[in-house]
Amino acid sequence: MICLDANFLIGGVIEARPESRHLLAWAAAGETFCTAAPAWYEFLCAPVTPAQIDAMQAFLKGGIIPFASAQAQVAAQLFNAADRPRRLRVDAMIAATAISQQAALATLNTADFKLFTSHGLVLAIPL
Repeated sequence: MICLDANFLIGGVIEARPESRHLLAWAAAGETFCTAAPAWYEFLCAPVTPAQIDAMQAFLKGGIIPFASAQAQVAAQLFNAADRPRRLRVDAMIAATAISQQAALATLNTADFKLFTSHGLVLAIPL
């Protein structure tokens, strides 16, 4: 399973974007997809149409994973381990959700998310 960060959700609904091509290649290879509720929120805040929202939601066979107590605990550990930079609050939430699903994370923001790889996060490598 691959957990999609908001930038992959947004780019995934635009045919000309590389994220869309990566998603199609992974899907052809048999991958399934989910996203974290905080990433879904970020996606919904982007300039997306109702049709794009519906298309992405249908594509997420693994669902939109709720951010609950277990994910909050892991997110706090990740955030604190990264020395608490404010810009990583939501990223820690997304990373914790991917870890809880044992899913690799697809993101364009690898610089920030690499801070969490020593704590169990796996980054998805485009095909």
